[in-house]
Amino acid sequence: MTEYWVSQGNKWCDFCKIFLSNNPSSIRNHELGQRHKDSVAQRLTTMRQEKVAKEKAVNEAARALEQIEAKAKRSYQKDVETLKEAGDARALDILGDSKEKWDFDSTSGYYYNNDNGLHYDPNSGFYYSDAIGKWVTDQEAYAAVKASANGKHQKPSVSVPISAKPKTSPVTSGPPPGPVVSASLNPTRSVKGKTSAVTVNKRKREEDKKPKVLSQEDKAALRAREAAKKRVEDREKGFHGLYGGKR
Repeated sequence: MTEYWVSQGNKWCDFCKIFLSNNPSSIRNHELGQRHKDSVAQRLTTMRQEKVAKEKAVNEAARALEQIEAKAKRSYQKDVETLKEAGDARALDILGDSKEKWDFDSTSGYYYNNDNGLHYDPNSGFYYSDAIGKWVTDQEAYAAVKASANGKHQKPSVSVPISAKPKTSPVTSGPPPGPVVSASLNPTRSVKGKTSAVTVNKRKREEDKKPKVLSQEDKAALRAREAAKKRVEDREKGFHGLYGGKR
């Protein structure tokens, strides 16, 4: 029996970056060698260092994010306190004004003025009115209140101008001026079935009185038609028995 030689190829060692003979003894000898062991130890050390560096980067990013959030929170709290102080100062000014009377609504947290119908928010410093339908500044709110008050107290005065009024003519008694026409204005129109004299005595056209001039072709056509008509009458005489023809 004939045997064929088959090449076993080479095996690549990823740690040492070299090719080996692809047989069990060569692979085992290489793995037990000092070079392979040092390459494996170096690879493990590199993997540990990369993992530590990655964890350090993640921790630093989280720490930086926490610092940013803490600064933003402190800034927000500072802004809220400043706005609250400004609102309290404005509320004290409003409540201390003797001309206006504001009542505090504990349910909504707003101040209400019964005189002008405005709502005041001490936190934002804006005003609300049913006439406006939104929160606005104090200038806009009081301008709207002033405009609504002016429109409420003033009555619209609308008068019809003299030129727009319809003109009426005086009524007079007696017969109307001008001649009275009793006959029909259209002589060609029929009244109760009677025809107009214009239509009855209408003259005929001169063309109807003139005899028509026939050409030679028209005369030949008329003669042929008369001859054909005569032949048909001669042929049908025996069928009707009018002249006692032969049978």
